[in-house]
Amino acid sequence: MNHAEVSPGEDTRDPIAIREAAVRESVESVVLTELHGAVLVITINRPQVRNAVDSAVAEGIGDALEYARDDPAVQAVVVTGSNGSCFCSGGDLTAMADGRGIEPADPAKRGWGFGGICEHPIDKPVVAAVNGHAIGGGAEIAMACDLVVAVESAEFSLPEVRNGYIASGGGVVWLSRWVPRTVAMEILLLGRRFSATQAEKWGLVNRVVPDGQALATAIELAQAIATNAPLAVRANKRLVAGLVDSRFVNAEDDWARCHAEHQRIHQTEDAKEGPRAFVEKRAPVWKGR
Repeated sequence: MNHAEVSPGEDTRDPIAIREAAVRESVESVVLTELHGAVLVITINRPQVRNAVDSAVAEGIGDALEYARDDPAVQAVVVTGSNGSCFCSGGDLTAMADGRGIEPADPAKRGWGFGGICEHPIDKPVVAAVNGHAIGGGAEIAMACDLVVAVESAEFSLPEVRNGYIASGGGVVWLSRWVPRTVAMEILLLGRRFSATQAEKWGLVNRVVPDGQALATAIELAQAIATNAPLAVRANKRLVAGLVDSRFVNAEDDWARCHAEHQRIHQTEDAKEGPRAFVEKRAPVWKGR
């Protein structure tokens, strides 16, 4: 969105309006949107921190999904990261270590889940264009989408156990539904990285493409979907995803247990030690409490 230039001189606007404008500017700059026909492309734009998610990113993605859901001209969505080595490196651990939240301030928007997308069901198809590494919450954002295109050099991981957390943004909920139990346990308990090729073999990725081609391929897939009967497409998504009245009814119990475990873990000393050790670039010292 373009903003008009302000002439030099004293700003006579109400202070609250100034702060609100600053928040809007922040959200708009860290999440970019662009229409490609009937496809809305949402881009996480924080390359300086490997597209890590903070509160502004979460709000920006969530707002864009709301727009896509409500606009009849939009038939499909693509989510990607700005140019660089990372699609998304997960939650902003620096912000977390500083005590700053990575969720929107608005309680209703916090209900959208990690990154504004992981618990934000819309019945229009969403394609992830994984143009680099998808780490932690980045992998969860990809799994929150309906189709995943990844470049050959991309790596995935859910390393939360190495930082004192669980993959509460969706990893622990979706993995057991998408892959065999043994694979889900390996990914979650080891926290190791795995390649896009391995992700494709496990069924977590639809297409592996040469570097630099994730976005174009994802848009092509989304546009192909958009040529089909829109009501039928949305009905198929609702049935496969278990959506009723914008709720994941098939996974409600899993999400409730996930949130309860997250609250317990979040209050532990180990959960504070993980981000602190990350920022200080040292190995964490776990206390088991």
